[in-house]
Amino acid sequence: QVQLVESGGGLVQPGGSLRLSCTASGFTLDNLGIGWFRQAPGKEREGVSCISVSDGTTYYADSVKGRFTISRDNAENTVYLQMNSLKPEDTAVYYCAIYVTVAAGRIWGPRDDNYWGQGTQVTVSS
Repeated sequence: QVQLVESGGGLVQPGGSLRLSCTASGFTLDNLGIGWFRQAPGKEREGVSCISVSDGTTYYADSVKGRFTISRDNAENTVYLQMNSLKPEDTAVYYCAIYVTVAAGRIWGPRDDNYWGQGTQVTVSS
């Protein structure tokens, strides 16, 4: 059974940092594109970053470029999102997903809900 579990969310002050983790079970991350998405209240879900687990190629949304870093540990079957210089507008539920693609300048997630994690809340507030 495919399962993705996110962790690491929480409350942080503006300018602070958090590291999110996404651990996969039931499959290996080898040769799969995996990405992070977020959804703020009243807004559509947006792609934040993704990584090709086979060769490490990364992609970032303009809104997080230079502040967020995606990485992976194949041995641990885990993908990370290091978030620095956090802003209040980064507040959202963050999800990881597999089978992601990049097209037309944005990250696209899978249609199958089974390929998404349950999400972790990130709140940036003073």
